[in-house]
Amino acid sequence: MRGPRVSLVTLGVSDLERSRAFYEAWGWRPVEAEDGVVFYQANGLVISLFGVEALAEDQARPGATLGTGAMTLAQNYPNESAVDKVFKAGLAAGASMLKRPQKVFWGGYSGYLADPDGHVWEIAYNPYWTVERDGSVVLERDDDGA
Repeated sequence: MRGPRVSLVTLGVSDLERSRAFYEAWGWRPVEAEDGVVFYQANGLVISLFGVEALAEDQARPGATLGTGAMTLAQNYPNESAVDKVFKAGLAAGASMLKRPQKVFWGGYSGYLADPDGHVWEIAYNPYWTVERDGSVVLERDDDGA
């Protein structure tokens, strides 16, 4: 097995139908939906929506209060106009604006929004990374391989 990987990201949500409506209004299309969970294909990984109480129980922590906003999920795009388009689509779908897209100190362009459960998404353009046609990101390496 090669290197680190993430295969599945599960977002705990308080209202599955509300969250599903949000992501689908944002342009996501479910690949599979079963009782209590919805799966979306995202490049080489899967993102699922799962009830927050059921998620705590599945983690063997029934009744635990699961938090949101302590991490950021990011979508990277090949240019600033694509960032603006996706950001506006997220707002139109019902996201809350946290930070309007803007040029940032590290040389890129990004903004933050939150889904109806407070899961934070960064929508970004990083001029130092290559965004492939399928949306996957390739980190550039120095000449010495680092």
